[in-house]
Amino acid sequence: MTATTGAIGSAVPVQRGGALQSLRDSWVVAKRNLRRMTRIPEIVVFGLMQPVMFVLLFTYVMGGAIKVPGASGDPNAYKQYLMAGIFAQTVTFAVAGASAGIAEDMTKGLVDRFRSLPMARSAVLVGRTMADLVQTGLTVLVLALVAFLIGWRIHNGVPKALGGFGLLLLLGYAFSWIGALIGLSVRSPEAATSAGLIWLFPLTFISNAFVPVSTMPGWLQAVAYWNPFSATVQACRQLFGNLPPGPAPTQWPMAHAIEVSIGWSLLIMALFSWLSVRKYRSAVG
Repeated sequence: MTATTGAIGSAVPVQRGGALQSLRDSWVVAKRNLRRMTRIPEIVVFGLMQPVMFVLLFTYVMGGAIKVPGASGDPNAYKQYLMAGIFAQTVTFAVAGASAGIAEDMTKGLVDRFRSLPMARSAVLVGRTMADLVQTGLTVLVLALVAFLIGWRIHNGVPKALGGFGLLLLLGYAFSWIGALIGLSVRSPEAATSAGLIWLFPLTFISNAFVPVSTMPGWLQAVAYWNPFSATVQACRQLFGNLPPGPAPTQWPMAHAIEVSIGWSLLIMALFSWLSVRKYRSAVG
C-alpha cells in the first residue's frame, strides 16, 4: 500500500517555485517558440513583408497627398513623419501572432502537456511573449534598414534613437499580453487572428501615426491625443528627431509623450499579464 501510494505521488507533477525557476521555465518555452520560427521561416518572412509594404505604399502612393504642418515644399518631410507611426504599428500588430500562436497551442493540446510538467504556470505565456518580442525586434531592425534606404534619418543621435526603439519594444511586449488573453479566450487560431487585428486598425488610424491630428474632427482629436499608440509615436518622433517644424504641442499627453508612453505600456502590461495568467489558470485548471 505504501509503495503504491509513493508511486502515485511520484507521478503527480510538482510545481517548482521561485522567481528564478519561473524565468528558467519561461526561457525554455521561449526557445521552443523561437525554434519553431526557424523551422517555419514563412512566419518570419510574411511578418516582414507587411510593414515593408506599408512603408512603400504610404510613402510613394499616399505621401504626396498628405501635408506635414510647417514642412510645405520638403519632399522628405512625410518620410520623417511617417516612420515612427509605421514602427509603432508594426510592434502592435504582433498581437495577432501572439493570439493565434497561443490559441493553436491550446487546440493542439500542447498546453495540457506543459501543464503535466513541473513548471511555473505563467511560463507558457511569458515564454510565448518573450519569443514574440524577439521576432518583433528582428522585424523592426529590417524595417529600419528599409526606412534608411528610402530616405528616413535619425537626427538626435544614436543613444536617443535606441531609447525610441526601446519604447517601441516595450509597447509591443505590452500588446503581446493582450494577444495572449485573446488567444486564451477564443476557440480557434483563425478566430484569434481576426480578434487580434480587428480592433487594432481603429487604434492605429485614430492617432497621430499617419496624418496630423489637427485634420480630424474636434471630438476625435481628444481620443487621438490620449491614445497610447499616439503617445509612443510622438515620443519616438521626439527621440529620433523627426518632429515636424513649428511650435511644440500643448496637449498634455503630447507634451509629456515619453512619460505617457512608458506609463501606458506598463499599465497595459500589468493589467493584461494578470488577466492572461488568471485566464490560463482557469482554462487549464
